[in-house]
Amino acid sequence: MSAVYKLLFVGPIGAGKTQAIKVLSDIEVVSTEAAASDDVGLRKAQTTVAMDYGVMNLASGDRVRLYGTPGQGRFDFMWEILARNALGVVLLIDASAEDPLADLIYYASAFDEVIRKTALVVGITHNSSHSERVLRPAVAQELAKRDLPAIVMTVDARVRTDMTMLVKALIYSLDPLYGAA
Repeated sequence: MSAVYKLLFVGPIGAGKTQAIKVLSDIEVVSTEAAASDDVGLRKAQTTVAMDYGVMNLASGDRVRLYGTPGQGRFDFMWEILARNALGVVLLIDASAEDPLADLIYYASAFDEVIRKTALVVGITHNSSHSERVLRPAVAQELAKRDLPAIVMTVDARVRTDMTMLVKALIYSLDPLYGAA
């Protein structure tokens, strides 16, 4: 019997949530992109205002429902709605942001309740050699200080194999026997 997982993609504006869901989904993604009307428009033309939704079919027959949250705090009312019944959280952090650790702390705190009930993986996007050498260990250390065990990887949200690896890491952390049969 195949399983159905619900995973939540969270993180700041521009971290790659929409792109990750687009490269992972085996169906056409349902997206609520709208023209950015505030200072977000200086960074990108469109932004998610409600959610992104896609479905990833795994070789085992299992399905992963992918829900992406808006990155802006003013849409945080959607965060709680989308987090309901999630089996895990994929937190994407933009390494090129002004303060990626502050973003990590903000989103880890905002989703603390669901993270503590489920599992967390962190994908660091927009990488450089600095990301792997300095930021990745700093992210892991910050999560450890908060007693939030998580797998931390540097990924490219545009590359399906990177994002598949991140999702599988989350599923394995939920069910270590996944795929063993």
